[in-house]
Amino acid sequence: MIEVSKAIEIVEANSIKMPVQKISVKKALGYVLAEKILSPIDMPPFRQSAMDGYAFTHSIRHQYDIVGTSQAGDHSNIKLKPTEAIRIYTGAFVPDDADTVVMQENVMANEDSILIATMPEKLANVRPKGEQIAKDDVVFEANTLITPAAIGFLACLGITEIEVYKKPKVAILVTGNELVAPGKKLKKGKIFESNSIMLQAGLKTAGIEKTKVYRVKDNLKSTKKALKEILKKYDIILISGGISVGDYDFVKEALLQNDVKELFYKVNQKPGKPMFFGSKKETLIFALPGNPASSLTNFYIYVLPAVKSRMGLSEIHKTKVIRKLTSDVKNTIGKTLFLKAKYDETNVTVLDGQSSAMLNTFAVANSLLIVPENIENYVKGQSVTLLPID
Repeated sequence: MIEVSKAIEIVEANSIKMPVQKISVKKALGYVLAEKILSPIDMPPFRQSAMDGYAFTHSIRHQYDIVGTSQAGDHSNIKLKPTEAIRIYTGAFVPDDADTVVMQENVMANEDSILIATMPEKLANVRPKGEQIAKDDVVFEANTLITPAAIGFLACLGITEIEVYKKPKVAILVTGNELVAPGKKLKKGKIFESNSIMLQAGLKTAGIEKTKVYRVKDNLKSTKKALKEILKKYDIILISGGISVGDYDFVKEALLQNDVKELFYKVNQKPGKPMFFGSKKETLIFALPGNPASSLTNFYIYVLPAVKSRMGLSEIHKTKVIRKLTSDVKNTIGKTLFLKAKYDETNVTVLDGQSSAMLNTFAVANSLLIVPENIENYVKGQSVTLLPID
């Protein structure tokens, strides 16, 4: 059994980035850049009007003759005399001889001329060439997550393809003869299976939309056979249940018989102690406890950072927050505790119902209070460290 900090280090050391692929920008949402991107153009590529109004050369004059129009998409470079202006629209090309745009609301106009009622500052309402970004400037550094805004920015620069890290293929193997799929009739001795649905939802928060769920009976032969096939196809495998030391817990033995390298087994924590982490070539295997709260705790602490690392992200751990306790907390077992808690702008409250089999408390928690194994108690009002959770 190892300490939590050592387990996290081992997971991080083995969570190598996925291979790189080229992908259409349109399909890149949720992927992570594998390259630094430089802008191929200035944006905007010419001086643009930021308003509907009139472009002119700033002076002490207030009256100008109208000699033309510039609409969005036009590129004619009208020559302006100091006494002349053009009608211009938002996003349109500003002629070289103009340096200022006055909003139409501040002008009295007829067909031939304008009188500026409120004179703007020089250079007002003109977007300089390259105002957003100049040619060859860095658009995004490598390891940047592609968001809807990032896709829009890349598209407006004319970039159609980018290199990203592939998303890992993830499988979930569910063990347990007592489990029944939600929606089916619940017979005596059976419970509804929720872990796979819960883990799939958690993976979606990291951008892993597609996962395959497998189910296996609680016997060594079936577990070994299922793992043999799954290990060939996936980059990350999550196993739910069967990893403790009961008579029907065959997962660890089945993994070892499939030549999975054990990196650690059992962590000095509560909940979630009976967890196995291993690898086969570049495939990572997390065998999680069957108890739902234990499984979800280990998902947040170990699995989610590993998924993010394999996707190519640099920041794989959520930023911890500090809050003041509203009650005393004791740790009499010498383990790292992960307690479901709820925090606001100032305080944090440890919730009732910390059992590893119960999800009702997890469902309303927004954080895990981390109590290190060497801390015996925290007192009310003390500042403590929290891991925010989705």
